[in-house]
Amino acid sequence: MENWIKENAYQLKEPLGLGGVPIGTAFEKISAETAYAILEKAWELGIRYYDTSPWYGLTKSERIFGEFLKEKPREDFVFSTKVGRLFHEVPANEVPETMWLDPLPYDFEHVYTADAVKKAIEDSLERTGLGHIDIVYVHDLSEDQVGDRYPDFLKQATAGAFKVLSDYRSQGIIKAWGMGVNKIEPILDCLDRADPDICLSATQYSIIEHEDAVDRLLPAVRKAGVQLVSGAGYNSGFIAGRQRYNYKDVIPKGYEEKRSRIEAIAEAHGIDMITAALHFVLSADEFVSIIPGASKTDQIESNVRALNTAVPTEFWQELKAEGLIYSEAPVPE
Repeated sequence: MENWIKENAYQLKEPLGLGGVPIGTAFEKISAETAYAILEKAWELGIRYYDTSPWYGLTKSERIFGEFLKEKPREDFVFSTKVGRLFHEVPANEVPETMWLDPLPYDFEHVYTADAVKKAIEDSLERTGLGHIDIVYVHDLSEDQVGDRYPDFLKQATAGAFKVLSDYRSQGIIKAWGMGVNKIEPILDCLDRADPDICLSATQYSIIEHEDAVDRLLPAVRKAGVQLVSGAGYNSGFIAGRQRYNYKDVIPKGYEEKRSRIEAIAEAHGIDMITAALHFVLSADEFVSIIPGASKTDQIESNVRALNTAVPTEFWQELKAEGLIYSEAPVPE
């Protein structure tokens, strides 16, 4: 690992992980049997980093991950989950309307105080049955999730969540912590106020859209010695041909044409879009892992195959020559 990562920091060494959004039933109603099959295939193919959140399926994804992983040797995998919401069980007719298609009967509130973060970690350990959590992300502390309350919640987290997680890290209760957000600004704000180790950046860096992150996010985390994990590196399925973009049904103007052109160039060089998208993200030194979710076992196979496929240098040169990726974007040598 390059020496820009801060001294003695936890270093994630799993370039490919599994994200828990689909198992939370974000896009379709995945059965428990299918969820366990996905996890089993990931384990079989050597994936050892698993990321989820109590938010996914209103605690459903976290419970399923825990049920599967608690049977595995704890030292053999990395597990991350998230804090920032507290959950309480409610009658079925009082479950809030969310993005989850088949959630468990829980309601929630955003809260980033010290006591709330301690409670959230205790709850996650109880739900999963795991002995410890490796990485804790402060989840959705961002204007796209909490709106005008962002400044207040940031103050709350600065005095609460950030200090608790740094303290837990120093005690060895967790190995690392950082932000888990869909925007750049909260990561920059956290870097100004605390000492995170690793941040999960979703929807901000992909082969389709990355200019702002190249200019602002990558230099900032590199200066701070902080690692990045890519969430939604496939733009929540858009890269694979889904008619959605970053969890929404509205696709930005021109992006379908951009996807089609990159796909055509990829095919001409003997690779597919998944391979191109995965290697684009990991070619930035700051991104130490990518954690695409999966709703089918063959998606796991596709991701592992992509990781182990070489991409011709000429492919990246052609994308830059056509202006399909930012001229300053890092690409594999």
